[in-house]
Amino acid sequence: MNVQTPEAVTQASSADASKLTQLREPPKSSHTRIPAIIVGVVIAVIAGLSIWYLVRPVPLLVQGEVDATRLDIAARVDGRVAEIPVVRGQNVAAGAVLVKIDNPETIAKQAQSVAARVVAEAQLANIRAGTRAEVIASRKAAQERAEANVVLAQKTFDRTRQLAEHGNAPIARLDQATDSLHESQRALDQAKSAYEQAVNGYTREERQIAEANVGKAVADIEAVQSIIEQMTVYAPVASQVYQRNVEPGEYVSPGVPLVTLIDLSDLWIHFDLREDLVKTLKVGDRFAVRIPALADRRVTVEVKLIATKGEYASWRATRSTGDFDLRTFSIRAYPVDEVPELRPGMGAYLDWRMRE
Repeated sequence: MNVQTPEAVTQASSADASKLTQLREPPKSSHTRIPAIIVGVVIAVIAGLSIWYLVRPVPLLVQGEVDATRLDIAARVDGRVAEIPVVRGQNVAAGAVLVKIDNPETIAKQAQSVAARVVAEAQLANIRAGTRAEVIASRKAAQERAEANVVLAQKTFDRTRQLAEHGNAPIARLDQATDSLHESQRALDQAKSAYEQAVNGYTREERQIAEANVGKAVADIEAVQSIIEQMTVYAPVASQVYQRNVEPGEYVSPGVPLVTLIDLSDLWIHFDLREDLVKTLKVGDRFAVRIPALADRRVTVEVKLIATKGEYASWRATRSTGDFDLRTFSIRAYPVDEVPELRPGMGAYLDWRMRE
């Protein structure tokens, strides 16, 4: 008969209890490892995204603005605004009337110039026609009277001289007869000269002076007419009225902008690029920009102008220590294809590093 000690009985009881516990516990399933896998994947993704975010290139957004040719239309004459037949936002064709100016003084000068031309033309016609026959006859008669006076004065002088030689007439009477003879001869010379002038007519120089007066009168009319034509201001190109700077009744001076036009057919996108970006750009390069106002539409543009000189320093310093600032250069890029919806003032942007 086997007799067991208390220690042996205790170890046997512990072994039986352990076996019983193992029999009661269910076996571990593979589904309990899925959450751990998911957590691991999430951690890996987050780590990967963090690393990509840290090492990825930072986008360099360059913003521009749509611009167009702006025309400030001014008059070359002064006066009071009579009429402005256009309104803001109206499309006008080339040659359309924009402003009419009233200036009564200029109109009066035109009338004076026309009258002066009529006078000058009449004088020229008179000179070309020559001396009238009545004038020639009158000058001829005056010459004959002068000749008769000379004959009479000569006879009077001869008689008086004979009397004075015999002592029958005073010397003073002889002197008086002598003066009368000389005066008659001078009058005859003047009458002959006047008659010859009437017969010969006007000189070549007088004709040239008359012709010059006519030319001057015509030039004065053209000058005043040019001023009158400038009193009506026309649109130089087909464009859109952006702003009316005056209203009817206002007095304007030469050179003051009356109407501002925008030529929508000449649109471009203006960029101010830092000098470190301009070095990679040249005229003729094409790239795509996005227009937020047009639902972020992509528009291909072509560079046609790069400013020769930088205009001002940008906000970004070249070095963190602030040694010097980068200059910016003005760039003009024109749309390759027509975009009717584009308007001046719209924004445009692109990622400079990812430009095509």
